[in-house]
Amino acid sequence: MFLQLNHQQLDVYSAAKQFAHECYRFTRHLPPEERFNMVQQIRRAALSVVLNIAEGASRKSEVERKRFFEISRGSLIEIDAAFDVAESLGYFSGFDQKSLSELVNRTFSMLTKLLHH
Repeated sequence: MFLQLNHQQLDVYSAAKQFAHECYRFTRHLPPEERFNMVQQIRRAALSVVLNIAEGASRKSEVERKRFFEISRGSLIEIDAAFDVAESLGYFSGFDQKSLSELVNRTFSMLTKLLHH
């Protein structure tokens, strides 16, 4: 934000930021009893996606860069699993999943391409 660095120009970084925003929006929809469980876990993982893209983009070594992108993609998979549980508990009732679904798939696809580039 204050530093003008290359990761801010990456499409995957922008997608991850949008996805994190949607994750935060979704977690505000969860019941109060999930405040210290699912809410915190999804938010932590969503932030991890963004932060690991930023840190990975700053690395000089391709091996290091890809490692951070792998961690980021792993966090996306973690969130998707949490969404699976949330859906089975009925937590998506009344919440439009379209944007969340599009962003998780888009970000996952972009990270996968970076890893296989």
